[in-house]
Amino acid sequence: MTASAPEPVTSRDFARGLGTTLLARLGGVIDIVSQPVYVWLFGLAGYGIYAVLWAAVNLIENIADLGMTSSLQRVVPQAKSERDAVAALRSALLIGVVPCLLIAGMISLFAPHVAPLFNAAPRDQAMLVDAVRLFAWALPLWAFVEIATSALRARRVFGAEIRLRIFWEQLIRLVLAAALYAAGFGIMALFVAHLISLGIICLLSIRLLARQYDLRLFFRGPLIEPIVFETFRAGLAILPANAVARLFGDAPPIFLNALIPGAAGATAAALYTIARKVSSVVQLVRTAFAYVLAPLASAAARGGKAEVQPIYAFATRLAFAIVVPLGFVMAAGGEAILGLFGRGADAAHAALVVLILARMAEAVFGAAVPVQQVIGGYRQQLAASAIGLAAAALVGVPLVERHGLTGMALATSTGFIIAAIIPLFQLHRFDGVHPFERPFARTALRSVLIALPGLALAIPAAKLQPDIVQLPLVTLIAAASIWTACRFALPYADRAALGKAGRKLRLI
Repeated sequence: MTASAPEPVTSRDFARGLGTTLLARLGGVIDIVSQPVYVWLFGLAGYGIYAVLWAAVNLIENIADLGMTSSLQRVVPQAKSERDAVAALRSALLIGVVPCLLIAGMISLFAPHVAPLFNAAPRDQAMLVDAVRLFAWALPLWAFVEIATSALRARRVFGAEIRLRIFWEQLIRLVLAAALYAAGFGIMALFVAHLISLGIICLLSIRLLARQYDLRLFFRGPLIEPIVFETFRAGLAILPANAVARLFGDAPPIFLNALIPGAAGATAAALYTIARKVSSVVQLVRTAFAYVLAPLASAAARGGKAEVQPIYAFATRLAFAIVVPLGFVMAAGGEAILGLFGRGADAAHAALVVLILARMAEAVFGAAVPVQQVIGGYRQQLAASAIGLAAAALVGVPLVERHGLTGMALATSTGFIIAAIIPLFQLHRFDGVHPFERPFARTALRSVLIALPGLALAIPAAKLQPDIVQLPLVTLIAAASIWTACRFALPYADRAALGKAGRKLRLI
């Protein structure tokens, strides 16, 4: 396999990759559906301690991998040969997985001292040490999956890795957790199922890598060469932004669990996690855009930074037309969605609305983040992360103390919106690119006007009786609002760039 010659990157390339990615990420519905099942089986407090430990694993992994999950997005598309691309992959795996292995060993060894840091319901306290000791090994497994799938995205392979990671991993975990619970494992069923599912996905990831990289080169050549330093440097530059993004996602349930003693702490963590998981439907759009935009922007930048402008602007218009109607309807229909999680979940309603609105803003402005990661200066990426985190901490202390769960949602939302907006200005100031060229203003205005009727219809739909009709009706309203916005708010050229998907959806 040899590195392909540079080819122009167009909006059509972005739309093709985005369509595949969005379809694949619909498998994430399994993740959202599985959460109510876990709550039904293990209770809010039991699910809460699992959510906290998984958040801790995510947070540690995102720092311990030294940015290797993102560095490949920059390095591999610009590699001069297949040998360099494989060397970058090898370097990323060594640099990112080995620290996670060491940390997992230390946590497992000192589990009796780590476990008391977490609050759990009395019935779950007895198994907490064993859960920490076992679940620590999710850390290197998850690091391997993250880096391997990042390497696939760097080769513009979007759908296959996401189906593997989002759909199959979640489905395997759900089936195993239910089976182990029925076998009498109790709350440990979740932790065992999670580890087994990660192990299976690691093996399947290797199979996918072998299709996209010449792995015969993996054990050839020196361990230390220029591409190694470039991979390491790119990872360290992106690490602060990655760490801050993960802090916004995973630190809140950890903090809530630590601040509130006993079962109440585990329940608060569960409620926040539920709100975050539901709002992630909006975030799904932003994540899919980032997955596709980063490697395409990196490839386009080989022809000069100005080549990035068209796909950057197209991505922002498309995100606005999808996210605004989706977010409005979800915020209005929040009661129907939370009803899936059973009694007590409605306490997360205000936090859910806050997170949905914030994710809308992040999705629209956040296209700047993946673009900056692959074409911007390394030092510029530190500013947004630092300022966003500082803002969240500054407003978080009084808000959490006064408003608890909702205060935490407000604090984190403030932080990640700021962290998404700053790169927007930096790209315009230092790299001369911005996404607001014509016809953005017209697209934005039409999208908002089209989204308002959907919001108005979703409010009464979420209160209809019987309860079983609420969620399907809200879902139908959301789908209709998104289609209408894409059909009548996007300019013809944008709809045409969607190609076959646009024609099948009758957008053109």
